[in-house]
Order: sequence, then structure tokens, then C-alpha cells
Amino acid sequence: MQNNKEWQTAYSVIEQLEQAGFEAVIVGGAVRDALLNRPAHDVDVATNALPEEVKLVFQRTVDIGIQHGTVLVIVPAGPVEVTTYRTDGEYTDHRRPDKVQFVRSLQDDLQRRDFTMNAIAMRRDGTFVDFYGGRQDIDLRIIRAVGDAQKRFAEDALRMLRAIRFSAQLDFTIAEDTLIAIQNRAADIAFIAKERIKAELDKLWLGTTVFRGLQKLEESGLADYLPGSFQADRWYEFQTVDKHVGWAYFALLQGANWQEILRDYRISNKEMAFVKSVLTAYEALKSGWTNTHYFTYKEQELEAAIYFAKLLQFDVRLPSEPIYVLQDKLPIRQKQDMVVNGANLLKWSGKKGGPWVKEVLEDILEAIIHNELANDQQQIKNWLDHNYFHET
Repeated sequence: MQNNKEWQTAYSVIEQLEQAGFEAVIVGGAVRDALLNRPAHDVDVATNALPEEVKLVFQRTVDIGIQHGTVLVIVPAGPVEVTTYRTDGEYTDHRRPDKVQFVRSLQDDLQRRDFTMNAIAMRRDGTFVDFYGGRQDIDLRIIRAVGDAQKRFAEDALRMLRAIRFSAQLDFTIAEDTLIAIQNRAADIAFIAKERIKAELDKLWLGTTVFRGLQKLEESGLADYLPGSFQADRWYEFQTVDKHVGWAYFALLQGANWQEILRDYRISNKEMAFVKSVLTAYEALKSGWTNTHYFTYKEQELEAAIYFAKLLQFDVRLPSEPIYVLQDKLPIRQKQDMVVNGANLLKWSGKKGGPWVKEVLEDILEAIIHNELANDQQQIKNWLDHNYFHET
């Protein structure tokens, strides 16, 4: 797991810092994931070198967050984020420290982190630095705040939602004192930008135990301060590898005002369009899908609608064949496949353009996809002559 490109690149950066006389380690989620035998792609380095000293060691660097001690080091194998050990000042806005102080002590740096499992460092020789029992908590599958949980969540209220997300993502329990602290400070989540909240929910939907995560969201009281209703009991068997499916299912459970709720989370237009398509396809299941639905919606959208019907035990007749098979049987797969267009209609009819052109093209499309009309110019012209142009 630690032999991939990202780890080897980080090790090379650490080696150069050590050769320059500094201490450097890998920190954060990469170490946690290594201990869990999970892939880690963001392998970050922390060091006792000040940002200016880091920049002297390497030929190419970019100041991506130098006010907080972070420099992007660019080496031939790729970029690596290098952050100076630091302690944080007051968090008056419950979101970010008012100021940071660079320090030379790794223990002081690890002490400011959110959870014990994220407060473990790894040296280049593979040994661990674990002042706060993170490895033991990983073995016990427990999420525990570093030090005083009340203080950790007062500093950055998003950490409360991160605890919930990790519980769903990793199938970990939350330590009792940490959960109590979340319950006591749940209202502080209102200080957090909706974009940051959405980013955590994006990951929660992909968790191995979304149901348990949402149970904790409700038990912690955080759900009371977030837009929408989470209804944990309706997520019991939910699992997906696509965050958009998570948002679509969440939207389905909201009822008629789902669009307003999702906009509150700053959902993108693309995400909103996907959700709308899935919900419309789901509703259409009540009367059964036709070729129109297999033509109109993408396979992923229809599959999501079917999945939701199964989750909610929706009493409908589901397709007897896989969606891709039914779509492959369609005469055409997109409007551009039609062999006629508006110019053909104007030429054949001798009429002036107008809304009727779009309406007739839609009728032609419907006839083709339902195998009532071949996608052939002469046959379409004959069909139009009979049904439109020579009406009495």
C-alpha cells in the first residue's frame, strides 16, 4: 500500500529535508489509511522546517497556503504538500484559526488535530509517532477527539460532521465523550459554510454503513441544524459508489420541496439535473416505463430509480432485462440519429417555420423509438404526407 507513487514521492521529499538537517514525517489521513490497509492518494508531509527553509531546500515550490505553513513542493515524481509544524490560535468563527504559530515540536503539531486516528505520524523508516493513542483507537475502531473534545469542536465545528462521516465511511463507533461533546455543540454547525458541509455529506453517502452514520447524525443532534430530513431508518440497506446517487435518494425522501433543500447545500446544476432525472424516472415507474423512458434517460439514472424502488419496496413492475439491453434494442439512441430535420419538414410541407416544426419532429421521434416508423427519409415523408401535410 505504501509502495505507490504518492508514498514514494513523499518519502523522497522527506529524505531531502532530512539531508538538509530537518525533521519530516507523513501525517494525517494517509497514515490512518495505511494502518487500515486502505489506499491513500493524498500523502502529506509535515516538518519542523519553516516555510522559507522548505523553499530553500527545493528548486520548485508554490505558496499554496504559506500563511498556514503549507508549501507545495514540486519534484520530478510529482507535487507534495509540505506543512510546517504549528499550533493554532483562537477560532473565533468556529471555522479557522485567527492565527497560527510555527513550532519545532511534532507533538505540539499533532496535538491540534481533530481525532486520535488522524494524529499519528510516520517516519521514513516506517516507525510511528503516536502520542495520543491513535493506533489503539484504530484497532478498537473508535473515533475519539484529541484531548478535550469540547475544545476541538469549538475550534472547528465541521469536525463534528467529520466524526459522523468517518463513522459511516470506516464503520467505526464514536467514543462516548466525543459524542456527548457533539451533542453539546451541535448548534455550532450553523457557523460552517454549506459547501464544506456538502463535501462531508458527499463522502458520507459513499460510506460502508450510511445507515449507522445517519443514525449518529440524528442521535448527535446535528441533523436538527442541517437542511432537510435524514430519516435514518430509510437508509438501512443503502450503499453506493456514486455520491450523486446519494443526493438523489436524499432528495427523494424530502418530498415536494427537495429542490429548495438541495439548493441550500449549493448543489451544482449538473448534480441537480441528475437528481431531477432520477426522481422523474422513479415517479414514472408507477405506470411503467416505455421506450420513451429508455431513450430519454441515461442507464445510470434508470438504475438509480430501480434501486430506490427496491429500497423503499415500491410495488411496481420492474424491467425484465438489464437497462443497457433494453436501450441497445432501441432503433436510435439520440435525436441526432434521426435522418430528418426541420429543413426537411419545411421543404416537404411548403409551409413557413414555426412551433409546429418542433412538435412534428417530436412526433416523428416518438414513432421511431416505438418502432411505429422506420428511421428512413422516404418512409418518414410518406408518413408525414398521410398524417400531416395532406390532412382534410
